Amino acid sequence: MDRLSNTVRPYAWGSTTAIPALLGTAPTGEPQAEMWMGAHPGAPSRITRPAEGTAPTTGTAPTGLPLTDVIAADPEGELGAATVARYGPRLPFLLKLLAAGAPLSLQVHPDLDQAREGYADEEARGVPVDAPHRTYKDANHKPELICALTPFDGLCGFRRPTEAADAMEALGVDSLKPYVDLLRAHPEEAALREVLTAILGADPAEMADTVAEAAAAAERLGGAHAPYARIAHHYPGDPGVLAAMLLNYVQLQPGEALFLGAGVPHAYLDGLGVEIMANSDNVLRCGLTPKHIDVPELLRIVRFEATDPGVLRPEASPSGEERYETPADEFALSRYTLAPGAAPAELTVPTPQILLCTAGTVRVGALDLTPGQSVYVPAAEAVEATGSGTLFRATVAA
Repeated sequence: MDRLSNTVRPYAWGSTTAIPALLGTAPTGEPQAEMWMGAHPGAPSRITRPAEGTAPTTGTAPTGLPLTDVIAADPEGELGAATVARYGPRLPFLLKLLAAGAPLSLQVHPDLDQAREGYADEEARGVPVDAPHRTYKDANHKPELICALTPFDGLCGFRRPTEAADAMEALGVDSLKPYVDLLRAHPEEAALREVLTAILGADPAEMADTVAEAAAAAERLGGAHAPYARIAHHYPGDPGVLAAMLLNYVQLQPGEALFLGAGVPHAYLDGLGVEIMANSDNVLRCGLTPKHIDVPELLRIVRFEATDPGVLRPEASPSGEERYETPADEFALSRYTLAPGAAPAELTVPTPQILLCTAGTVRVGALDLTPGQSVYVPAAEAVEATGSGTLFRATVAA
């Protein structure tokens, strides 16, 4: 077991205070959007291997041996033979602290077959993997789960077309009437497809005027329209403001979670959470971003069906583990709430783990963790936890 030193990514949408407040450090003034824990090649965690009693590293400039190198040197020893046989010699998940201070881009992820096909196609066409118009960075899918640590706002999945039509019609913006009519006149899938296609394909100058009118009306109305006014404040004139009105608005309370499967459009708006995902960079954007939007591919990937966002709550077990059940194979996320004097939580499993403290002080093996600190545990290594606080466990689904 090794303490991790992790990178904090300063994306523009990140909160300037949420991650520092959790870590107990002073804000730097710049956004601190995500703290990555795992073996993603873009920002791998590092093994610090401190001597007993040495202070841990929690800053934004990690030192030590990259976890990618540790795993590459002994894949089966670190990950277990079953994990390597199924996913290859790499950690199949990435764990994050995510702190949104402004809305993230509207986005959707491909399924595994779509990712493989798209990646192979762009490779065959010689599109550089770092090109701004490249869609598929790898051949993997990216199911993900976000669990709220604070009240957390987001958009998840299409709502009923008639509900979206009511919300748009209430704004009283004449140029939105064609969208309202489409949402009311067609079957569900066709309605959503036609309206999203029309929004993304409209003349940018005309759309900017429509978005400005809609944003002003949303601000006047407030209530259920307030989130769209807030989105428009951060992305003035962006067609994604209107696309956002097609989606379910969700408010999570601490401990509640959302699972985002393939083809489900979503965006995080505000709050701090623990996020886990398959180790992939495949994102197709559909608004609220200056980045490239591949409209034809997006329309092939999106699942045009109204869905309940499906707020998840952890399922408790006699062992004290509270698990967030999802259909993902690459990861499993669970939570332990530890109390002084209680029996140790037995955490030994045949798969690799990352353990993250989010409240109190938790002792894992011989290491004490405070909020924001984490450890990596190789497959099958014996480990248990005690103390007073909250511990999240990320591992591979059984």
